[in-house]
Amino acid sequence: MSSSDAIRDFLTTRRARLSLEQAGLPDFGGRRRVPGLRREEVALLAGMSTEYYVRLERGNATGVSDSILDGISRALQLSTAEHAHLRELVLTANEGASARRRRGAARRSPIRAGVQQTIDAMGDVPVIVQNGRLDLVASNRLGTALFAPMFEAGTPPNFARYVFLHPGAPGFYRDHHDSAEQLVALLRSEAGRAPHDRDLTNLIGELSTRSQFFATLWAAHDVRDHETGVKRVHHDVVGDLDLVYEAFDVLSARGAQMVVFSAQPGTASHDGLRLLASWATPDREPDESRSDHTSATGRGPEDRS
Repeated sequence: MSSSDAIRDFLTTRRARLSLEQAGLPDFGGRRRVPGLRREEVALLAGMSTEYYVRLERGNATGVSDSILDGISRALQLSTAEHAHLRELVLTANEGASARRRRGAARRSPIRAGVQQTIDAMGDVPVIVQNGRLDLVASNRLGTALFAPMFEAGTPPNFARYVFLHPGAPGFYRDHHDSAEQLVALLRSEAGRAPHDRDLTNLIGELSTRSQFFATLWAAHDVRDHETGVKRVHHDVVGDLDLVYEAFDVLSARGAQMVVFSAQPGTASHDGLRLLASWATPDREPDESRSDHTSATGRGPEDRS
């Protein structure tokens, strides 16, 4: 998709979701041919001429200033992530080919050995590192154990491929639909930041072709930041887990994030993580909780597969 097409589709979907009431505009009745706000109504709310807004929505971003983007963001009630995405789309539309290549190359920075050493030292919680394409590029022992089904599904493991293409994903993610929406929004955000990343383009093309579910969500043009939330999974060994996650940018590898999962002490999920840590540690004597779980489920570490 060209930069102009990306700007057009994003702005069109954003104004289509806003009603006159939500925008604080009077409704004088009459038939409206399209859902949401009209272009002239967005222009009025943003404090600019209709001609100027129409030109931008058609993909002509030449000379668009931050103040103009701020006005459009207020008019369309964009979130912080959506505002950043629109700014990235405009930046891409205005920069030269050499600058685009530099940005794409910067986003493919490798993970340093020190990052792996750091997450290995965090032995009590699952930790993974993912890049902007949602490849799982590093993990500690407990992170590998938590996402064992995804590691078994393909190499390199990729969250989006697993969620949309693997038949076991709905059984692993208890909130599969919500997880799918989140992953598509993250990929859409990454596409705005790195529109000329060939690997990202290939991934989106593959998922669009092989998954109608993905194609439908992709057409919504939703974006979001990856910062914190709750991940609800069902692990074959320890059962249901409700895990809080926090995501941190890895500054030495642009586009990568370290994601740390934890559970509230005293909860079944916290006990499940402790059991998972015991199961994932080689040559470790089983503790009482592990023995109880094994007797209840009939599974032990020798039944890992």
